[in-house]
Amino acid sequence: MKQFKTSFGALWALLASLIFSINDMLIKFLSDDYALHQIVFTRSLIAVLVMLVIVIPIAGGFSKLKTKRLGLHLLRALFVVAANLFFYMALADLPLATVVSIFFIAPFLITIFSVVFLNEKVGAWRWTTIFVGLLGVLLIVRPGTDAFTLISILPAMAALCYALFHILTRKIGPGENLITLTFYVPLVFLIVTVLIGLLVGHGQFSGGGHRSVEFLVRAWKWPAWIDLGIMVVIGLGVAIGGAAISQAYRVAEAAFVAPFEYTSLIYATAFGYLLFAEWPDLYGWSGMGLVLISGLVMVWREAVNVQPRVAPPNSPR
Repeated sequence: MKQFKTSFGALWALLASLIFSINDMLIKFLSDDYALHQIVFTRSLIAVLVMLVIVIPIAGGFSKLKTKRLGLHLLRALFVVAANLFFYMALADLPLATVVSIFFIAPFLITIFSVVFLNEKVGAWRWTTIFVGLLGVLLIVRPGTDAFTLISILPAMAALCYALFHILTRKIGPGENLITLTFYVPLVFLIVTVLIGLLVGHGQFSGGGHRSVEFLVRAWKWPAWIDLGIMVVIGLGVAIGGAAISQAYRVAEAAFVAPFEYTSLIYATAFGYLLFAEWPDLYGWSGMGLVLISGLVMVWREAVNVQPRVAPPNSPR
């Protein structure tokens, strides 16, 4: 029975990675026509409604939302909001596989921050994997060469913000229930995207020509019905993908599940080639390989050195 559940854990993780990758692809597809804050607002509205109408009542009611650490919850949510905005702004201008590969430095940053902020111990193996992973990112972005673009910093900033989000989760998680940890994130997404829409939603700052900036400051407009359907699918994908990855880590050991999340690199490369005619060069492939190998080695060392956990050790999703 345990082996049966473990196998299902792998299937849930594969499904979640596929759904998240499809979401990334759909947002990139919409990035030339709609504002980022409009897409994320639609996605967040669906998530909040699902929480309010279905999840919270089933979980025991709105009393579950009470917390003595509201400020930390809001700060934690702001980090993941920033991570998403940086990530999707990068998608508007960079190949899908490049953005995902750079973002996968998040586990390495989480490990570094766990030493700095949580006083956790890290051995030589982990420091080696961190060095190799960061070397892989340098091969992808190639600073100091003609191939380098400042937009390459955006997915790294997304990984940085996500790592800080994860560190705050570790700090406050033991004293909070799952509902409070979950609900305030889409709520802050909703508030931030409304504020951005009020500030730039009329398009007064658009027209600069840069795709990433245009994606953020483009005017809000009523979408075509097919595009509105895509936005709804993105919102449902976030909910289903989040549930799938949570289920994966619930039924199987974290060290077993985590490597399957790295299939996102495969999906991103395939979608990038098939839909956007994007194909990494030799440096890109080499960098992606180093990021992938170092991430898997880190997961392996996690399995060797610690007891199984319910939550993922350093998952970038």
